[in-house]
Amino acid sequence: MSTTLLLEAIGLVILGYVIGSFSPSVFLGRWCRGTDVRCHGSGNAGTTNAFRVLGPKLGLFVLFVDILKGVAPVVLARELSTPLVTVFVALACVLGHNYSVFLRGRGGKGVATGAGAAIGMMPIPMAILVGVYLTLLFGTRFVSVASITCTILLPIFGVVFDQPLPYVVVFCLMSAVVLWAHRGNFVRLWRRKEPRISFPWRDRNAARPPCGDALASGRSHEDGQG
Repeated sequence: MSTTLLLEAIGLVILGYVIGSFSPSVFLGRWCRGTDVRCHGSGNAGTTNAFRVLGPKLGLFVLFVDILKGVAPVVLARELSTPLVTVFVALACVLGHNYSVFLRGRGGKGVATGAGAAIGMMPIPMAILVGVYLTLLFGTRFVSVASITCTILLPIFGVVFDQPLPYVVVFCLMSAVVLWAHRGNFVRLWRRKEPRISFPWRDRNAARPPCGDALASGRSHEDGQG
């Protein structure tokens, strides 16, 4: 590899890390809510805690940006360099998200950014994996279960869909980084203390009592007044 190509590769990896280090949840929390998401909820700077602390609208925007942080540098590396450089860029994006230079080495857990990097490398298999993630998320209401399962499946999908060897290797490394970030979730799942997420439509249904209960409540209220 010539000096020019080497410098280009290093520049792409550094760019991937810097982009990955940008935390939309922290930025939007301070700008739109005047708060630091790391001081609330799980204390994490990732997408899930953004939904919990900032609400669904800002949470969706954080999700989009976190995925884009992985997609954009990887696609750029694919266009400008080799598959080997691309995988280092993908890994740099995840490391930047988890160990942000802007957050003094703290960050999220790398699921959304890792998914974005993988989408940049193998879009069609990732569409299937996203379907698996959503199925597990809505079926169990455990974000960690969906995240951990799909993280384990990522390198398996790389092999099954005949991706280049450098891609499979980086999928294994990315999975290791993400699973390590979820070590606390493993403990809480084992102890059955992992919280489930609540969906807005379920909350509305839960807040509205059945018709019979509402009538009974109204009658008892009237009886009390009488």
